[in-house]
Amino acid sequence: MRLRYVIKFVADMDRAVAFHRDALGLTLKFATPEWTEFETGPTTLALHPVSEGYPAGSCELAFASDDLDAFYAERDQRGIEFIMPPTELPGRRIARFVDPDGAETSVGG
Repeated sequence: MRLRYVIKFVADMDRAVAFHRDALGLTLKFATPEWTEFETGPTTLALHPVSEGYPAGSCELAFASDDLDAFYAERDQRGIEFIMPPTELPGRRIARFVDPDGAETSVGG
């Protein structure tokens, strides 16, 4: 298990890209209106537009697992409450769970 992304929800993508690139000096990997990524070492900072339940300034963690299906299968033994089983999405396969504080977290294979 490794931390792959920190996803920050932003109200204005252009303004957020300019801040992280110009003010903080992060290296921009690519930018789109729906998803932007910055190089920050082994963990990528991703920007995503706000949506219901994800207000501006909030963040979400996204982990990567070498075997997503095995990780999901062990959910009861690990005491993890999944809110979405492993699911194929455009360009990726992820599952979603909540941590003990109720924070939604994703894990991909």
